[in-house]
Amino acid sequence: MSTDLAKLYSGKLLALAADIPHVGRLDAPQVSVRERAPLCGSTVTVDLVMQDGKVAQFAQDVKACALGQASAAVLGAHVIGRTADELERTRAEMTAFLKHDGPAPSAPFEGFEALLPARDYKNRHASILLAVTAAAKAAHEAEART
Repeated sequence: MSTDLAKLYSGKLLALAADIPHVGRLDAPQVSVRERAPLCGSTVTVDLVMQDGKVAQFAQDVKACALGQASAAVLGAHVIGRTADELERTRAEMTAFLKHDGPAPSAPFEGFEALLPARDYKNRHASILLAVTAAAKAAHEAEART
């Protein structure tokens, strides 16, 4: 493996990818959203239930590279109890973090800094953004239904 790829696929990133919280599907989701990265074909399907304006139940079916899996792991660790606006803010911060050298997303979504080496790999950005984009869309869609 080249030095650049070794830096990209760090032990921390691979550990995240191997331990994704809330994997699977919900039996009775309020909303399901599937996002796909056209360049690589990675997909993430998010099922969620909102209660009192916050994510009460969450599941994700992640079919993505290690970078997309690591991103889904960070999201999954913090998603329960979040509002649609918090998820949208995190999606915007993650986009700025990757594409515009912004800071890693703010609390409560610590952990995305593990993806810092991926900034230089623009072809991986879409996969990294899948889970947080799907979660933000699902939360907003669930809110619109209530």
